[in-house]
Amino acid sequence: MNATHPGKSVPARQHTLARAIALLAMPLGSAAVQAQGDEVLPLETIIVTAQRYEQSVNDVGMDIQAYQGQRLEQLRIDDVDDLTAVVPSFTVAQSYQGVPTYTLRGVGFNTINMSSTSTVGTYVDEVAYPYPILNAGPMFDMARVEVLKGPQGTLFGRNTTAGLINLVTNKPTEEFEAMVGAEVGNYDTFNQEAMISGPLFDRLQARLSIRNEDSNEGWQEAMDSRETLGEIHRTGVRAALAFQPTDTLGIDVSYNGWRDNSDTLAAQAIGFTPATTPGGGGQPSLFNEPGLADYIANNRPRNSQDANWVSATKRGTDLGIGAGLGGNLEHDSSLDAYKLNIDWEINDDLRLVALTGYQDFERQSLSDWSGAPFEILVQDAYGDIESLSQELRLEGSTENTRWMVGAYYAKDEVLDANRTLLGDNANSNMISVITSTLLGTPFNSFGYTVQDALESFRTYRDSATIDSTTKSVFASVDWDLADSLTLTTGIRYSEDEQDYNGCSSDVDGSMLPNVNVTNRALFLQSYGAFVAPIGANDCNTFNPEILSFGSVESELDEDNVAWRVVANWTPTVDSLYYASVSQGTKAGVTPVNAANISTQNAPARQEEILAYELGMKAALFSQRMQFNASVFYYDYSDKQLSVYFADPIYTALSRINNVPDSEAYGLDAEITFAVTNNLTAILGGTLLRTEVQGYQGIDAAGQPADFDGKHFLYSPESAGSLTLIYDRPISDGLGMSLTLNGRYQDESFGNLANDADHRIDSYGLFNATASLYSLNDTWNVSLWGANLTDEYYWKAVASNANTVVRFPGQSLTYGASFTYRF
Repeated sequence: MNATHPGKSVPARQHTLARAIALLAMPLGSAAVQAQGDEVLPLETIIVTAQRYEQSVNDVGMDIQAYQGQRLEQLRIDDVDDLTAVVPSFTVAQSYQGVPTYTLRGVGFNTINMSSTSTVGTYVDEVAYPYPILNAGPMFDMARVEVLKGPQGTLFGRNTTAGLINLVTNKPTEEFEAMVGAEVGNYDTFNQEAMISGPLFDRLQARLSIRNEDSNEGWQEAMDSRETLGEIHRTGVRAALAFQPTDTLGIDVSYNGWRDNSDTLAAQAIGFTPATTPGGGGQPSLFNEPGLADYIANNRPRNSQDANWVSATKRGTDLGIGAGLGGNLEHDSSLDAYKLNIDWEINDDLRLVALTGYQDFERQSLSDWSGAPFEILVQDAYGDIESLSQELRLEGSTENTRWMVGAYYAKDEVLDANRTLLGDNANSNMISVITSTLLGTPFNSFGYTVQDALESFRTYRDSATIDSTTKSVFASVDWDLADSLTLTTGIRYSEDEQDYNGCSSDVDGSMLPNVNVTNRALFLQSYGAFVAPIGANDCNTFNPEILSFGSVESELDEDNVAWRVVANWTPTVDSLYYASVSQGTKAGVTPVNAANISTQNAPARQEEILAYELGMKAALFSQRMQFNASVFYYDYSDKQLSVYFADPIYTALSRINNVPDSEAYGLDAEITFAVTNNLTAILGGTLLRTEVQGYQGIDAAGQPADFDGKHFLYSPESAGSLTLIYDRPISDGLGMSLTLNGRYQDESFGNLANDADHRIDSYGLFNATASLYSLNDTWNVSLWGANLTDEYYWKAVASNANTVVRFPGQSLTYGASFTYRF
């Protein structure tokens, strides 16, 4: 049975697990095989902090992919999104509000809101960055990156049901060092980077690093003009102080900040939503903007560059009661983040750590998600996030145990808002025309004119304030049961509280004719209530329970227990087998939607994953090869998903809901092989199966639908990556290296219905870097290219209530770089 048929899961599961068991059953006797010919040096050991203390990555009973700073530079991994090149089970998609959707082993959350936490946690130097949008700056001056797969709630908490990405930066050094670098590339790219580190005084060290990125030519081209989008303008700064007032006390203070003034991404229109499909029978289809259907039919995107957007003149012009949105399609966002870490070694067996984190994020982003030269959906997204966290933990050890207990507190205050234009959207056109026909009814006691009606519903505002608090206590113990057998146990109890206040609202009168006339008439028909009207800038979200317009208020007060048990068996010094069972929880969430009905902004309760995993890590061929593999099964309860519900006016509207039951299972494997002393190969692969079970919901046409057996979003059934690194001296003072990297992923889907128009086709990407460097590590010159075959691929497909749009990945980029170290 072919595993791509979603309705027949048992044979597919057997097929996947059979392949996994075959891999795990590989004999370890090959570890004794010696290299033929010249002796090849063993692989370098990578130290990680996956369990909050330093260990070799191969000693941790967990599926971890870790990359040190030098390897990240070789692979040109400059931000979190780039990790997809080397972590096959990790995907990044963009929503139409510009918020990244992280998915790891199929576990993700398809939100458009910057205020919603991810299932994949991100940490910078042990401090949680709880919202993916906080990672929009450049990634630089890194010591290493660790990708931890599976629930990580016991030691890290903060919504890590899928796993987490742990970013570890370089720390101040006791010896002076410095670096300057520059890059040039196509699209008029010029990037600069610099670092200086060393002692200031006795027991006090400092480090300062900065990266600036500028691409002054856009890579997206409007299909009917010479306009472009895609310029990059962002800067990151990091400053750190390390102070050791005594031999047993260390204090680290750091600042991490960035500014982003890059262009926003443009969409590619490829079709229509069910209600607006020309000739499809939906009433809004009769109100598509003239010329839109012909444009989409005749302008199918052929490559990543093809896109379109409404002209700045049109969207920036005020039309009667409908205010426009002028300005460039770009970001104006910033992050200022601070960390204080106090580490007190009380004695040889006892350590106290106090970790404080604070992030202040501000956002202003003007984007056009129309995918066509019409004013279908233009958004000015704005808001801010203030996140404060405090962790206190006590660590100790005895002869046979290593233990940790701690407490955690976090407080987040978020404003998530946007103002939207949809002057050419079929849905707003329909309501405006209907409003003009109802002006003679008792609902028009305000004297609205036909011109008022036809100008209405051009713009509105969505906004919400969200205050959330997390409190938790946790404990973990590693038990040495025998020379070759250890047991890791962990537990965390958390309480999550959230206060929400939000709605969609009028903007200076633009919504008043359609809300006070058409909506009130339809609500009388649907609910039998003559609803009181709204005034300028009031909320226009209708609450059917109290039969009135107003803000939506809600509270979430939940608690949960995350736990983990891992048995580790090391029959030889070069092998580890592990079996784990863990439970992770993601806190409840409340969306910020364009909410006609309060149901759209109702909260979704917390979700849970019960994860089972079997894995092995083996050093083979005299430690020249590291082979890691794991099989996993996730039993998923109350998965949070953005879905549809039927609406009496707009056919189908979005909301966040809980899918009661679903599952994911598969195989992860990675091989790192020192083929020779000069050539290293890294091969990674993921086989994945995801299924929703027994969920009955509403489709995009507003009709009941059976989603049983459907795949999760952005979850390809197979993905793989291959990296080849050839590095050797070519003279007494010079060395050269060549790095080749490729990634392939199978098809996936951008909606739960797995519709053909929301399919993300399979694709492969190929990147390369060639370098010449001094053997004393003083300088390095490189030529590089990304997406060398200029593959047309897209990372996400979404709907803006009128058109279906793709969000393409970037086309071919290439350039040269130079680095000098002092």
